[in-house]
Amino acid sequence: MAEKHPAIPAKLAWLEPTVARLRRYHWLWPPIAFVLGLLGFFLVNRQQWLGGVLALGLVLTWVLLIVESIASKWLSRRGRNVALPRAAATFIAQMVHQETLFFCLPFFLATTIWTSGQALFTGLLIACSILAILDPVYFGLSNRHRWLYFLLHALCVFVVMLVTLPIMLSLTTGESLILSILAMMFFSLPSVIGLLKPAGITRWLAMIGLLMVLGGTAWSARTWIPPATLWLSGSALSPSFDTAARQPRGSMTLTPQALESRGLFVYTAIRAPRGLREKIYHVWRHDDAVVERIALVIRGGRDEGYRAWTHKQNFSGEVAGRWQVDVVTQTGQRIGSIRFTVSDDASATLADGDIQRPPGIPGWNIRHLLGSGKEKGD
Repeated sequence: MAEKHPAIPAKLAWLEPTVARLRRYHWLWPPIAFVLGLLGFFLVNRQQWLGGVLALGLVLTWVLLIVESIASKWLSRRGRNVALPRAAATFIAQMVHQETLFFCLPFFLATTIWTSGQALFTGLLIACSILAILDPVYFGLSNRHRWLYFLLHALCVFVVMLVTLPIMLSLTTGESLILSILAMMFFSLPSVIGLLKPAGITRWLAMIGLLMVLGGTAWSARTWIPPATLWLSGSALSPSFDTAARQPRGSMTLTPQALESRGLFVYTAIRAPRGLREKIYHVWRHDDAVVERIALVIRGGRDEGYRAWTHKQNFSGEVAGRWQVDVVTQTGQRIGSIRFTVSDDASATLADGDIQRPPGIPGWNIRHLLGSGKEKGD
């Protein structure tokens, strides 16, 4: 005998034909969401209020979807069938997933260090974005593989909070990460309840355990998660520094003798949302071993990035070899890296004070895209 579905409430009957008409044009939404994400990315500093509005609208969409799901289940237990039709609910969820993934994708594409484990996280977002626009695969997850669908839902909540919290509330990357993990666990609760259908103490404990595993996994993998609203907009090596102009100066070949006698300045410009104040670190590594960790405090709002520098003077022991200065957050998320070689031969790096701009989206000239404006100091 065919399975009987509850009748659709008269007030919601109009949704079925409306969804059927909208589905003809659903292919338009991913590129629209991606463009909105690009606008949000470029407007983080220039017109942050508009970027905040876009982000707030995205969060409110998630909240409304979750409230509807919880309210409909609560009312259905009391004999009142006010739930959205299955096709309409799935279609709306797909649209929200697409909106979330394509809105957030530009931020992660721009801030990912592709030679690190961050490439795996961003690659996962790209794969999920493709999955969300392939109807047979998406609806197959929704209908037959609920645990995978639950993971997709949790990932979308996680990334949207990572992107929106620093923009809207000027929270640090570490604060945003912790709150994003908590939000992911909270907003995933309806999905976990639907997955496990807890009725006894064992299932309730299993549900809590699954949420804790989800949050613990995200925290453990934090070094593989790009800091979505922080990126390196320029870096340089130099033997001296003009602190008044905040500019690297001079030129020096990086031989062991030169470093021991003059030391080395590492300059970085880090772009961040306006209003953000965050502690970061220059982590000096010699042949992959950490030799020094220097704290810096940056502030957001400058188009060219907040200019900060460290000066290492104590080079003792064996100096020759491969060096790397990682720019990381308090939670260990890497913003960027500067590499150089110290040697007595031709392989030695020339520290000439030339500010290097990173390739890709962060290196685009935002003034040409959004119009000229007065630059804010740091």
